[in-house]
Amino acid sequence: MTPGITLAFLVVAGAALVVQNVLMAKIAGAASSVLVALLMNSVVGGVVLSGLLLRKGGFGEIVGAFRPWFLIPGLLGTFFVFASMTGYKILGAAPTIAILIASQLLFGLAWDFSVSENVSRQSIVAASIGAGLLICSVFIILSSRT
Repeated sequence: MTPGITLAFLVVAGAALVVQNVLMAKIAGAASSVLVALLMNSVVGGVVLSGLLLRKGGFGEIVGAFRPWFLIPGLLGTFFVFASMTGYKILGAAPTIAILIASQLLFGLAWDFSVSENVSRQSIVAASIGAGLLICSVFIILSSRT
């Protein structure tokens, strides 16, 4: 995949995430619980992915490779969707997205720096400035709501 196609793919995924969370917040509002929207999201994804896996050869690979810790990403993903829906419902789209992106960036930088063998002072300073600007933008977005 070329860098241009990858960029376009990520932009479309970002737009899809906004639409997904808006629709899921509406589902949660129409149902008795947020769990209804979360389950619908998971079931639809599971059905689509199961169909794709069946076309590729079946579930044998999952059975052969499965380890209990493989469940952790699904739990974290469910938590992410739940937190996103809650944020969209209470804060709105822009503040939720800003907070999620800022937290992902901060924890992503911490992860990258912790596993990197060649961390220069310049890269830490540049990343810190970028992260600081992003955090400032979160505060600007949040303060515009009041």
